[in-house]
Amino acid sequence: MARLYLSPVNETRATLESLIVSAHRLTRVAAQSTGDQTSPAVWRTLAILENDGPMRLGELALASRVAQPTMSKMVQNLVADEWVRRIADVDDSRSWLIAPSPKGQRALAAWRETVATAAAPLFDGLDASEWATLASAAAILRERLVGNRVAA
Repeated sequence: MARLYLSPVNETRATLESLIVSAHRLTRVAAQSTGDQTSPAVWRTLAILENDGPMRLGELALASRVAQPTMSKMVQNLVADEWVRRIADVDDSRSWLIAPSPKGQRALAAWRETVATAAAPLFDGLDASEWATLASAAAILRERLVGNRVAA
């Protein structure tokens, strides 16, 4: 089959689109196979807090892509589970910042390990070169995303 010519810009966009769609699908398939019933929004929210640090409820809702009332309820549940904690906002004494607790950080680390274990069979049979390619891609993604806090 003949390959359709794509300009360098379109090739880049097509590659990025494929990468994003595949990463989302990999996460979804692996998460579903664990049988865990925790909302993906919980894991996403904990990951945002871990990566970006404490933030106000509204900022966290935007970063996690949920409505503020939904985030308010989620934070209530996470506080009750001791996965997050509220800390005083030094810039505004009327506000609170939401931060991950050590228990929440351990839960997120365990979840990531569980999902990685669940995804492992999808990669059975890869050779050393293919693993090196995946490791390189993962390193590039980490490098490009460091410090890219979601703007509120």
